[in-house]
Amino acid sequence: MVEHMKWWGWGQEGVAFHHEDKPGLAPFALKMAGIDFNAPPVQVPELSDLTVPPSQAPDALRAAFAGAVGAEHVHDDDLDRVVHAYGKSMRDLVRIRRGDFGRLPDLVVYPGTEAETEAALRVALEADAVLIPFGGGSNIVGSLEAPREETRPVVSLDMGRMRLLLSLDETSQTARIQAGALGPDLEDQLNARGWTIGHFPDSFKHSTLGGWIATRSSGMQSDRFGDIADITRAVRVVTPYGVVATAEVPVQSAGPSVREMVLGSEGRLGIITEATVQVHRQAEERVIQAYFFPDYASGLKAMHDIAASDASPSITRVSDAMETQFTLATSKKGSALGQLLNKGVQLYASKRKGFDLSQMCLSFIGYEGSALHVRRTKALVGEIVKKHGGFGVGSGPGTLYDQKKFDTPYIRDFILDRGAYGDVSETSSSWATLKTVHDNVVAAAQKAFAEVGIKGFVFCHLSHSYHSGACQYFTFAFQPPTDRDGLEAYDVVKGAIQQAFIDNGGTLSHHHAVGREHKRWIEEDLSPAGARIVGSLFAGVDPGRNLNPGAVVD
Repeated sequence: MVEHMKWWGWGQEGVAFHHEDKPGLAPFALKMAGIDFNAPPVQVPELSDLTVPPSQAPDALRAAFAGAVGAEHVHDDDLDRVVHAYGKSMRDLVRIRRGDFGRLPDLVVYPGTEAETEAALRVALEADAVLIPFGGGSNIVGSLEAPREETRPVVSLDMGRMRLLLSLDETSQTARIQAGALGPDLEDQLNARGWTIGHFPDSFKHSTLGGWIATRSSGMQSDRFGDIADITRAVRVVTPYGVVATAEVPVQSAGPSVREMVLGSEGRLGIITEATVQVHRQAEERVIQAYFFPDYASGLKAMHDIAASDASPSITRVSDAMETQFTLATSKKGSALGQLLNKGVQLYASKRKGFDLSQMCLSFIGYEGSALHVRRTKALVGEIVKKHGGFGVGSGPGTLYDQKKFDTPYIRDFILDRGAYGDVSETSSSWATLKTVHDNVVAAAQKAFAEVGIKGFVFCHLSHSYHSGACQYFTFAFQPPTDRDGLEAYDVVKGAIQQAFIDNGGTLSHHHAVGREHKRWIEEDLSPAGARIVGSLFAGVDPGRNLNPGAVVD
């Protein structure tokens, strides 16, 4: 009953990105990064043609887990183990297509209740096995893989059977939901009763409530509903010391927050089984408007003023010039987004507004709530956009963006099929440093491309606004060199981007978490003393390093 993504890529079998109906995209990719969209795709190997290391689980351990959750919920077949070996980062996809499976889990165990989760953890501790919680498998920072040198049995604990809305408190506007609920699972159950959680990350269709909490996720409408840290009011977590159950209250003063400790813990403290979250009545009206700004600096200033105003939009997003060109290049011929390229819009922007079309930046701003609230917020935002030289182009492009917002990750598989690499990194910083962070990260990426001797592009958008700053989300892609391993080039580029975050006042991640990919920057981000506190917390709860060892800090 638990559905998984493809073992070799993002999303469901049979769903893929296509460029033939987007006439501007292939020329853009070829010009900016030397990526030939018309090249014959690299064939993904059949799993049966790869050598999958056999399970090392002793029969006694398999029997013990069967006793805990039922024999039918303990798996050791090749496909299940491979699916649970990695997340979905570019590095993960390259390795898995090569048949480099790392330290595969020996067993995949599916508990159906909190009691079964407790029993499974006891089995793992008694056998000195490694236990790695698994939600939807969408993680892109290495939070799901076991250390390659691990000699103990490795078990992936898949929470996918636990996906129910347990209760809804309409007076308090909270809901208790099991941690294994995928985004569509919990929204379908809430929507049927007129409610929503309002949390929509890019990975929404393939990520879980427990995964959102374990990685401190953010969603596309976090400007209105808050990040998952704001949404989560209480948690239940199975730990070596028993079940942690925090109070279902709006705020408390009872020492350091245990709820906050669980947020971002990536399985190091235990297994999240359920959470109480804030929910909201479904909106009377919801619309996303598209705007253009003369340049990225103007767009950033507008987003700052919107955040400081009485307006309360659900989405504030503005792309830099390069991402704007990419977005327009991905539009279908004749589509609403494609109409933004028509001669009328170009003429108005260049002649009437004085825009340099090569620097023009696209923005999407969302409005949600009562008709009165939406009308008032749109008016306030419209004045701010006008103040910063921008102009609106209606809701048609915004509607298309809203419909396609979860499809972007499929593009990464498509370019990997053409031998090219692409990935994302995001950070948050203060309003005062946003433009500096942007410019220096782009420069660092371009320097890294030159260092490796490759052609590539990097672009960015502001995606979440706060009182004191915002998140900037960077995407990069390149054609790897022919004289060295592509992952080596990837490490140079990704490392340069991450280091530029830290060097310019940003954080190592805004919402993708730490995992193993980012932990080399944890001391620079938290300070050595802060990283030591986090490590001491993990060691105190899990002295045997049985719970996802190696994630976040060593």
